[in-house]
Amino acid sequence: METAIFASGCFWGTEYFFEKAPGVIDTQVGYIGGHKENPTYKEVCAHITGHAEAVRVNFDTEITDFETMCRLFFETHDPTHVNRQGPDIGEQYRSEIFYLNENQKEIAEKLKAILIEKGVNVATKITPASRFWEGEDYHEHYYTNGGGTPYCHAYTKRF
Repeated sequence: METAIFASGCFWGTEYFFEKAPGVIDTQVGYIGGHKENPTYKEVCAHITGHAEAVRVNFDTEITDFETMCRLFFETHDPTHVNRQGPDIGEQYRSEIFYLNENQKEIAEKLKAILIEKGVNVATKITPASRFWEGEDYHEHYYTNGGGTPYCHAYTKRF
């Protein structure tokens, strides 16, 4: 098993695509990249913590790999937007890959460079992971549990 952490706008939509991907064991919504310990959704939305809404993805390396997960990340949100996705605006909605090891960093940088070579103005940050704080239960598997589909995320073939 390997773990990856992605921020690509509202964590509901990010999780929606990852939880359906082959090889994914489980997902967890939460917050990362800020300065406040144990942030709440209300605090993150008030822009007082510096955190991004993110999803921690655990996947089976016998079925998939980090590069496949990273490609899915780039293809299920608009990586050219800074601090927003669709109508959601704020630093908590930024596009960022929080790598957990040097291999993840190298793969993320390689894929970002491929997109830039294709003329995509990628705003995605690639940052070492800090502590991941689990989100409130009512956010977990939001679309799967409540029906519906993401309003800020859609699949777009980029590779």
